[in-house]
Amino acid sequence: MSLLGRGIRDEKFLFSISVIGSLVFGAMTVADAWVLGWATDHVIRPSFARGDVAEGALFAAIALFMAVAILRALGVIGRRLIGGIVYYRLVATYRRKVTRKYLALPMSWHHRHPTGQLLSNANADVEAAWAVFMPLPMAIGVIAMLVAAIVAMLAADVVLTLVGLVVFPALFLINVYYQRWLSPKVAHAQSLRGAVSAVAHESFDGAMVVKSLGRESDETERFKRVTEELRDANIEAGRIRSMFDPLLEALPSFGILLVIVLGVGRVASGAADPGDVVSVAYLFTVVAFPVRAIGWVLGELPRSVVGWNRVESVLDERGSMSYGDDSLPGSGPVALDVQSVSFQFADTDRDVLKGIDLEVEPGKVVAVVGATGSGKSTLTSLLTRLVDPNAGTISVDGVDIRELTHDELARAIAVVPQGTFLFDDSVRANVTLGGDYTDEDVWAALRTVQADRFVSALPRGLDSELGERGTTLSGGQRQRLSLARALVRNPRLLVMDDATSAVDPEVEQRILKALAVHTSDADGPTVLVVAYRKATIALADEVVFLDDGVIAERGSHDELIARSADYRNLVNAYDQAREALS
Repeated sequence: MSLLGRGIRDEKFLFSISVIGSLVFGAMTVADAWVLGWATDHVIRPSFARGDVAEGALFAAIALFMAVAILRALGVIGRRLIGGIVYYRLVATYRRKVTRKYLALPMSWHHRHPTGQLLSNANADVEAAWAVFMPLPMAIGVIAMLVAAIVAMLAADVVLTLVGLVVFPALFLINVYYQRWLSPKVAHAQSLRGAVSAVAHESFDGAMVVKSLGRESDETERFKRVTEELRDANIEAGRIRSMFDPLLEALPSFGILLVIVLGVGRVASGAADPGDVVSVAYLFTVVAFPVRAIGWVLGELPRSVVGWNRVESVLDERGSMSYGDDSLPGSGPVALDVQSVSFQFADTDRDVLKGIDLEVEPGKVVAVVGATGSGKSTLTSLLTRLVDPNAGTISVDGVDIRELTHDELARAIAVVPQGTFLFDDSVRANVTLGGDYTDEDVWAALRTVQADRFVSALPRGLDSELGERGTTLSGGQRQRLSLARALVRNPRLLVMDDATSAVDPEVEQRILKALAVHTSDADGPTVLVVAYRKATIALADEVVFLDDGVIAERGSHDELIARSADYRNLVNAYDQAREALS
C-alpha cells in the first residue's frame, strides 16, 4: 500500500482524472445494463406482442444506447490515456531519481555494485515498480462499477443476485493463494534480470578482449546460462498465471449460467420479469470485468513490490558525499598539503596508503612513481575527492577539500584518469562536457595536448561525431582529448593518472613540454602526475616514490636514481623492455 500511496501522491492530479474517467466508464457500463433491461420490457416485448415496432420507443432506446456509448468512450479515453501518462511520468521521475542518486553516491559505493545491477535498477526495476499503475485507475473505477452493478442487480432480483454472488468468495480465495504462490517466482525472475544485465554489460564492455583472445564461445555460453535461468523463471511464473487466469475467467461465467438457469424458472413461475433476468445476467458479465481488473492489479503487485524494493534500496542509501560551504581564495596554482593520509577499501583490512605526508608548492610539477599496487591511482582518487581517506586530511591553499562546495571542487581540481572515456557525441561536446567554453578555448586546449592536427583533419572538425566510447579514434587520440577536457577548465590543480600511456613517446614529449610551459605561467595549474616513462619524470620538479602504500623516497629524478636501487630498477624497466622488443 505504501508503494501505491507514494505513486498517487506524486501524480495526484492526473491520477484523479484517470480515476474519474474510470468511474464514468463503470457508471456507463452499469447504465448499459439498465438500458438493455428497459429496452427489453418497453420495446422488444411489446413489439412481439403487437406485431409491430413503436418508432418513438425504438428511437428512445437508440438514443439511450448512443448516449451511454459516447460517455463510456470518453471514460475509456480518460482512463487509458491519462492512466498511461501517469505510469510513464512515474517511470521517468524515478529513473531520474535513481540516476541522480548514483551520481551523488561516492565511488566506494559504486565499487561494491556491478554496473549491470545498476542498469537493471534504473531500467527494469523502475518499470516493474510502477507497472501496477497501468491497471490501477481502471481497477479503482471498476470497484465502484462493481458496487453499482450489485446494487442494480439487487434492485432487479434479490434471489438471482444472491445466488450468483456465491462465486465471489471463491474468487477471493483463489486470488489470495495466487499471490502467495506467484510472488517468490516473480522476485526470483526480477533478480535474474539484474544478473543478465551484468553479464551482458561485461561482455559488451570487454568485446575487444573477448574477440582478441578468441573467447566468443565461452562468453556466449556464459550469457546463455543466465538467460536460460531467466527464461525458466519467467516460464515458471507464466505457468502459474496460465493456471489461475482460466479460473478467474470461468467463475463469473459460472455465476451467469447459474443466474440464467434459475431465472428461466422464476420467469416461468411469474416471480420475475424477463427484463430483470436479462439485466441481472448482463450485469454479471459486467461484474466479471471488475473482477478481472482487480486480478490484473493483484497480478502486477508482486512484481511491482519486488521492483520497488530494489529501487528503494538505492534511494535509501546514506553513503552520499557531503560538501562544505568554502571557496578557495585568489586564483592561479594552489599549494597542496597531504597530512597523515591513510586509506583502505571496504571489506578489506589492508591499508592501500599508510600515513602519507606530502607538500607541493604552487605551480610545481610532482611525478608520483611506484610499482603496480603501490597506491598511485588511489592517491589521485583521494586528491580529487572521488573517495575520502580513512584518516588524515588533504588541503589546497590551506582549505580542507571536504569543506569546499561541490562546484568549487570541480572548478579547482581536474583529473585525467588512467582509463579514458569518451561519449558518443562531437569532439566539442566531449571536451567541454556542456561547459560554457568558446571554440577558441577548446582549440587552445587541443593545441596544448597536440590534438589540434588530428581534430582539424576530421570530416567536421569540432563537430565530428566520435562514436560510442570514441571508437573512431586511436587510444592515444582518446587520451589526448581526455587531457584537453581537463585543461579547458583552467584548473588550479591538475592530477594526471598515467594519462599519456597510450600516446607515442615523441608525441608525449611535445605534450609534456607544452604542459610545462603552460604550468610555468602565472595562471597555470599545480600538477601531480603518475608516471613511469623517464621523459615524463624528467620534466617534474620533484619525484615521489611510492612503495607498498608509503613514500619510500622523495627528491629529483637524478637524486633518486643515485640513491635508490628500487627506484632505479623500476624506471629503467620500461626502457629495458623496449630495447628487448626492438
